[in-house]
Amino acid sequence: MSLVRPDATEALTALLRSRILVLDGAMGTMIQRHTFSEAEYRGDRFADWPSDLKGNNDLLTLTQPEAISAIHRAYLDAGADLVETNTFNAQVISLADYGMQELAYELNHESARLARAECDAVTAADPSRPRYVAGALGPTNRTASISPDVNDPGARNVTYTELVDAYLQQANGLVDGGADLLLIETIFDTLNAKAAIFALETLFEERGRRWPVMISGTITDASGRTLSGQVTEAFWNSVRHARPLLVGLNCALGAAEMRPYLAEISRIADCFVSCYPNAGLPNAFGEYDELPDQTAGVVREFSESGLLNLLGGCCGTTPDHIAAMAACVQGVTPRVPPERETACRLSGLEPLNITADSLFVNIGERTNITGSAKFRNLIRDGDYPAALAVARQQVENGAQIIDVNMDEGMIDGVAAMDRFLKLIASEPDINRVPLMVDSSKFEVIEAGLRCVQGKPVVNSISMKEGVDRFVEHARLCRKYGAAIVVMAFDEDGQADNLARRQEICERAYRILVDEVGFPAEDIIFDPNIFAVATGIEEHANYGVDFIEGTRWVKQNLPGALVSGGVSNVSFSFRGNNAVREAIHAVFLFHAISAGMDMGIVNAGALVVYDQVDVRLRDRIEDVVLNRRPDAAERLLEIATEFAGAGTKAAGADETWRELPVGERITHALVKGIDSWAETDTEELRQLIADRGGEPIEVIEGPLMAGMNVVGDLFGAGKMFLPQVVKSARVMKKSVAYLIPYIEAGKSPEDAGRSNGTVIMATVKGDVHDIGKNIVGVVLQCNNYDVIDLGVMVPAQKILDAAKEHDADVIGLSGLITPSLDEMVNFATEMERQGFEIPLIIGGATTSRAHTAVKVDQRYHGPVIWVKDASRSVPVVAALLSPDQRPGLLADVEADYTALRERYAARSEAKKMLSYADARTDATPIDWTGYRPPRPRLLARQAPDVHRDGGAVGTGRATARQFVQTFTDYPLAELRPYIDWQPFFNAWEMKGRFPDILNSPATGETARRLYEDAQEMLDRMIEERWVRAAGVFGLFPANTVDDDDITVFTDESRTEVLTTLHQVRQQTEHRPGVPHRSLADFVAPAETGLADYVGAFAVTAGLGVAERTAAFKAEHDDYNAILLESLADRLAEAFAERLHERVRTEFWAYQPDEDLDNASLIAERYVGIRPAPGYPACPEHTEKQTIWDLLDVQAATGIELTESMAMWPGAAVSGLYFSHPQSQYFVVGQIGRDQVESYAARKGWDVTEAQRWLAPNLGYRTDDE
Repeated sequence: MSLVRPDATEALTALLRSRILVLDGAMGTMIQRHTFSEAEYRGDRFADWPSDLKGNNDLLTLTQPEAISAIHRAYLDAGADLVETNTFNAQVISLADYGMQELAYELNHESARLARAECDAVTAADPSRPRYVAGALGPTNRTASISPDVNDPGARNVTYTELVDAYLQQANGLVDGGADLLLIETIFDTLNAKAAIFALETLFEERGRRWPVMISGTITDASGRTLSGQVTEAFWNSVRHARPLLVGLNCALGAAEMRPYLAEISRIADCFVSCYPNAGLPNAFGEYDELPDQTAGVVREFSESGLLNLLGGCCGTTPDHIAAMAACVQGVTPRVPPERETACRLSGLEPLNITADSLFVNIGERTNITGSAKFRNLIRDGDYPAALAVARQQVENGAQIIDVNMDEGMIDGVAAMDRFLKLIASEPDINRVPLMVDSSKFEVIEAGLRCVQGKPVVNSISMKEGVDRFVEHARLCRKYGAAIVVMAFDEDGQADNLARRQEICERAYRILVDEVGFPAEDIIFDPNIFAVATGIEEHANYGVDFIEGTRWVKQNLPGALVSGGVSNVSFSFRGNNAVREAIHAVFLFHAISAGMDMGIVNAGALVVYDQVDVRLRDRIEDVVLNRRPDAAERLLEIATEFAGAGTKAAGADETWRELPVGERITHALVKGIDSWAETDTEELRQLIADRGGEPIEVIEGPLMAGMNVVGDLFGAGKMFLPQVVKSARVMKKSVAYLIPYIEAGKSPEDAGRSNGTVIMATVKGDVHDIGKNIVGVVLQCNNYDVIDLGVMVPAQKILDAAKEHDADVIGLSGLITPSLDEMVNFATEMERQGFEIPLIIGGATTSRAHTAVKVDQRYHGPVIWVKDASRSVPVVAALLSPDQRPGLLADVEADYTALRERYAARSEAKKMLSYADARTDATPIDWTGYRPPRPRLLARQAPDVHRDGGAVGTGRATARQFVQTFTDYPLAELRPYIDWQPFFNAWEMKGRFPDILNSPATGETARRLYEDAQEMLDRMIEERWVRAAGVFGLFPANTVDDDDITVFTDESRTEVLTTLHQVRQQTEHRPGVPHRSLADFVAPAETGLADYVGAFAVTAGLGVAERTAAFKAEHDDYNAILLESLADRLAEAFAERLHERVRTEFWAYQPDEDLDNASLIAERYVGIRPAPGYPACPEHTEKQTIWDLLDVQAATGIELTESMAMWPGAAVSGLYFSHPQSQYFVVGQIGRDQVESYAARKGWDVTEAQRWLAPNLGYRTDDE
């Protein structure tokens, strides 16, 4: 019996008009409650499947169908009118992760059948309330608009065609299994969704009928954009061609956060609107805490405000949430879809709506190969960055649409269009406007349409190849979601007079609207603009015929728009740009008056009609309007008079250089332009000296005025750290220039007024100072004197400096956990020495809780924790303000008191196993069926010099060990392995990479920072600014006594070389979750298995200190900080690359691994590389064991400080584990019994062990 359902559109429409319908909640949340094991995921059918299947929730449809059916029934019983199929990832692209592509159709068919059965059963029990199945099509695990490779923004890991094929197969399974409607959901990349729409339209064509469609996008954060960068209205414009029954939003946000975006789509969508938010925002553990009544309370307001037609739940929601939602909307009148004004609604990242009231739309023409020799040459040469700059300049000059044409005999148009549009997708300052895909070859047009997530315009289609081909192309454009330019061209040729223009446009309009069903507002006619003033009599009416043809289209073809290639009209005067621009201005004036909506123009070379010389304008109008037979000759007579008088070329805006010098200095500060700093400073100094003033007035006047603006903008979130640091560079250069003059004329104490003096330092034993440097710059920008003592500064040196400089505030920074103890010690010393001034605490390892519980208790003066640089200025200002200080301190004290109380309560409530019981509950690994992989390099004699991958390293073999040193690893090889997310974090740029480059708030700054980073990387590599060095070793090893890893001198395993001491989780876990130690992942000695362990240390910081010192000597903090942050990223990249080579070459336990950088960053490989001092291995002195084992300092130059920080700071070290079950974890708090055991194993007393394990102590020490 066929399960295919009849069309439910009419029934659902009636229900949506009568009441707010309810969708089910999260399938994944309910599946997680079952805690299915790997065996349960496999079932009998897949018991021998070669890869792990746990986590493949869609597979449970086949292996645990009763559980899936029970989840459906629970939601139906809670009041759901529709339930989604368990098919979020059930297409070949996502299933490839498990090697289960062949199951795609079956999974969708069976999932729909299960949901169908439950809906039918509930409907049978109450026929008055029918229930429906929504066939869910998720976003896949790939993005068609975003590159997976930060080094190649044009790269993609999935094609549009692959997405279409995957979605078509999935949709076939869903409808064959009984789905009533098809739901494209959780859309984070609109191009993926457009591929799904294309697939559904293909399905409808093949089946000869339609199914209702529901579309649900995902706004990822408070930026109000999808992951691929679109705002809500741009998203709707991109997908509305699907003619959905419902459109709405789901996932990423809780109901409260989703409200403004839901209100927007409710305002603009002329169909029904849905909403299924998460159960609030996830907590620190990724769990959802919002209770059903809380969610219902928020969404009830949605319904009462008329925003909704359908309501459901996403991540974290349960049947209880759905029941509460169903109850809260009962009896509430549903939203009535609005009737919107007819308009051509296009989009890039932003919407472009062209209505009857819109002004003329400029279409940039300079990215057209046929019209721009410069652009053509750039594409021929493969210089796509420069080609992108052409497009960017068009947008900056006012183009609202960008026309892209790649038609040239020596260029592969399909490949060039594909590459260029994919690159544009990574440039939000270009991609924000819609694209016009322009070609005379439809295969090139299709290549372009497969790259564009917004709603583009196709330029063009026509009837020149006959009506059948015209209709075919129009229908394809509609499936792709594009508006179309229709040329006035048919089987008999181009329309070259008014009558032919009217005839062809009307015929095409009737075919498109009446036969194809193409929306009239998405039809843009090009009635052909031809050159005027050619001297040929037949051409005399070309201008006026276009204008009158435009008027006729607007009066007789409702909704249709008119466009044209404006530069064609002046082609007779090529070479005389002044006259050409004047002709364009006159022609557009009359064509726009007649109704012309848009035109392809050089957006940077448009002249205002009224500004054209009157004599020239009159003669041009004679030509364009054909007012006299000698019009062309009369224009030619005067044309040479205006040659060379064209408009100023668009370029960098240097008009600020015409301002008075004081304003120029302020402007340069705000914009971060340092190229004129000394010139303008000297000019102003001389002006002040001429009137008897002093050099200090330059600082007190325009320099401080500019920095005050910078400070205000930064505090308001309108400037970002990279911009602030650039501003500081200008300030420092100007001040440095003035200092000799100031010192010559005045004593230093009179050299200006300061807001206060701040002593800053990274504490003893810690070498990390990027964050501290940034804070220092920000404070200096706000007129504070900052004395930066550097890194590894002993407490007494800081205190002495505070006394010497009569400091108002001390700021301490630290990154590694031992620094926390040093800060506690420092506060104790401040108290002992009788200080009263405030102490500010900051750095990645610090926290408000540690400051409140540990540091604040040691010093009676103000102790303030500052999260980041943006908070430093207001905190310091408040501390030094008699009016603001009492309020700040009262708030901080109340906050700290609450934190201390919560800490005490948690410490008392925290349940902990005995250390013996925790050891008994170790990671369950079946060693009986496991054979540890023997490192490849131990299986053969090591050469003296080993060359591989372009990196030269010295290898040495001692018995059956292998240690390899790299003294100068190629930076170019490391560059592709950079993880850019921490880079932007270091600069306090909030947002995920690469999305941050598209952020409306921070995107411009982020892009400039990223570009500066790329330029510096180029120089670092080409000019060898820094050197990368590393060492690693692979050793025979076994675990002994549960938590110690014994490393042997050779494979006889008779002589111990060293011991790696590990710490075990001890706080109580839920049943089934073991208490892990890194030692669990190495075979115990009693198994008799010959296992191995690795160790490594790498740096990319050799030479950084010297180079940053040179930058600072030039007052260039920006490049100093940039270099430090890039060196950190290269060190991490080195660690990533070396680990990859260990897995595939040296140890070679994964010789066939082939992962892209995104997968490496996501740690989708076998094995781990935990570092001492990090959560799984929290005790820092284990670094010394690695140093001794590998002779790290001699091999690489990396030193260890007394606090076990690595110097240079751009360094990474750790251990290698190969077992497939090895994983990262957090040790957390441990008990006194484990600390005593650890002390004994390390040969320490308990006090020493407590000092190094302080952050992990789950009890109060005797001195607390």
